[in-house]
Formats: sequence, structure tokens, C-alpha cells
Amino acid sequence: MIAPKISIENVSQLFYKSGSPFVVLDNFSMEIAKNEFVTVVGTSGCGKSTLLNIVGGLVEPSDGQVCIDGIPIDGPGRDRGFVFQSYSLFEWLNVERNIFFSLKKSAMKEREKKETVRHYINAVGLSGFEKAYPRELSGGMRQRVAIARALVYKPEVLLMDEPFGALDSQTRGMMQELLLQVWEEHKTTVLFITHDVDEAIFISDRVVVMSARPGRLKLEKTIELTRPRSYEITTEQLFMDAKKELIGSIREETLKTMAVPSGS
Repeated sequence: MIAPKISIENVSQLFYKSGSPFVVLDNFSMEIAKNEFVTVVGTSGCGKSTLLNIVGGLVEPSDGQVCIDGIPIDGPGRDRGFVFQSYSLFEWLNVERNIFFSLKKSAMKEREKKETVRHYINAVGLSGFEKAYPRELSGGMRQRVAIARALVYKPEVLLMDEPFGALDSQTRGMMQELLLQVWEEHKTTVLFITHDVDEAIFISDRVVVMSARPGRLKLEKTIELTRPRSYEITTEQLFMDAKKELIGSIREETLKTMAVPSGS
């Protein structure tokens, strides 16, 4: 049996608000295989981003643990790359230097660093924009820089928190296709967070639905669509069936959050 790349083991997370405790995650467990693309969906406030931050080592769980290759994580590490909804670029650095920054502590020789940066600039379709500054780029182009910067030092795990959430529909679709192209070429393990069920189905090997807060694993759906994928698959019956099942599951949890307590 092949050991999982990521093992999330009985993770719970307790926060305090105005002195009162509230549980965000409750005994959440999940495994992700090497090079697997897994997306987590669920209602707002169910703990998706908290889960991602725990896997990234940015938040220490109240209980349970996360292991990478069987080894418990202890804070952030260069084995994990992040891409957030906000572009998080250095506004004073051009495209080339923004990406190059990720290799600052690399043992690579200078020539190899430059070649690697050039490769990822080409991979995300930004050839010709090497000297452009973030303020001169569209939202989609800025997010391409963020993806290249996360991939350039070749992390074993890529953590993405609604990276396309701020983009318009057309640009978002193009970015999804670009991400899959880069992932197909450079194969890494991806944990992706989104509210968009269509996006989740299109990009993923497996989609996980979380319950309403406190977040628990409610449903795991393997996506049987063939790869590589193009947008034509969104009209296939397998896609529509998966969408119906996932939306139904999320809707059940959304209704729970909207339920009016008896007697009120």
C-alpha cells in the first residue's frame, strides 16, 4: 500500500471570540496521495481556509496532526507553496524579480536560477512581460506571477486558497485551464479551496465537501473525467451528475446554517 503524501489526522481547531470558544474544525481526517489534485468545498465559515492554513503550518491545530510523507509538520516549510486570492506580489519588483525572489535561499547556481525563472515565466504564459511591474498587469496576469512564484522552487505540495475568486468569469476559466496545464507538466500534490463547484469538478481528481461549522468531512467525490481536460467536458453527463451530487450536499449544509431555532 502506497503511503499518502498528506495525512490529516483527527484535526480539531478551537478559536476564541470575545472570550467565548467556538469550534471551527471537529475531528477532521483526510489523506491525499502524491500528485493528487484535491479540492475542498463547503459553506462559508465551515473551516476550509483554516484547514489549509493548518496543512501549511501557519496555524497549529488544537488537536490532531498533519503529516507530510509520514512526518508531522512543525510550522511552514519549503516543501509547501502557497497561492492566495490576494496576489501577494512585491509591487516594487518586476515579474522576473518577483519570481526570482522565491529562489533567494536556493542552493542553485545563479545561471540555473535564471533558467528556472525563465522556464516558469514561459509555463504561465508571461513571456514578454518579464520586466513589467504588478501595477502594469491585469488580475489574471498577476495571479500567474503568484503561481509561478509558488512553483519555481518546486514544492512537493501546492496549497491554493480561492486563487481565482477575484477574477471575472472568462479570466477565471482561462486560469483554471492554465493551472491544469502547468500541473500536468510539473506534477505536484495540490490542495485547493474554492466556493465554485464547477471549478472544483473541472480541476480535481477528488472533491471533498465539508459540513457546516464545525467543519467535518461530509462527502468525498472522485471525479472520473478523463485528463487532460478542456472546457467541453463541462457539458458531459459525468460532469453534470457530479455537480448535482455536490451541490445537493452543500445545500444541505447551507440550510442548516439558515435554520431558525425553534421558539424564536
